[in-house]
Amino acid sequence: MSKIVPLISSGTCGPLGVLHLPRLWLKASLGATGQLHNDYPACGEGYDSMVLNGLGLDREAFLNFISEKRPTYCETEAWILEQKGGSLDPVAVKELNDAITGYIHEENTRAEILDSCCISHEGACRDAVNLNNLDDWKIFHETTLA
Repeated sequence: MSKIVPLISSGTCGPLGVLHLPRLWLKASLGATGQLHNDYPACGEGYDSMVLNGLGLDREAFLNFISEKRPTYCETEAWILEQKGGSLDPVAVKELNDAITGYIHEENTRAEILDSCCISHEGACRDAVNLNNLDDWKIFHETTLA
């Protein structure tokens, strides 16, 4: 079985308006079924933890829900709303989304990604969301198309 590179961007949100949540759902779902590419954690310390912490969700409860129920994305959002008493705090969601879009990789990480994609550093993107997209696309190409 080939392992899957999660190509949903951290810059994508679902109906709840939470950035990165669709990607977290995808990674956790693929991880629960053993299909996640080895270069990716099912639930890591970066954006994954930011989302869970920003929404006030227990990491283990989230991963258990994904593993046991194998929910659709919309079922996952419904579960989150259930955990949060039916609604999310819009201020908390905005702060979380701002933290995600505003996150900047350290310069050595940026340089490593740009170099691996053969992109000049001059004028290239600085934000982690777009740099991570480039890295995902490179890994997908190397492991699937090349």
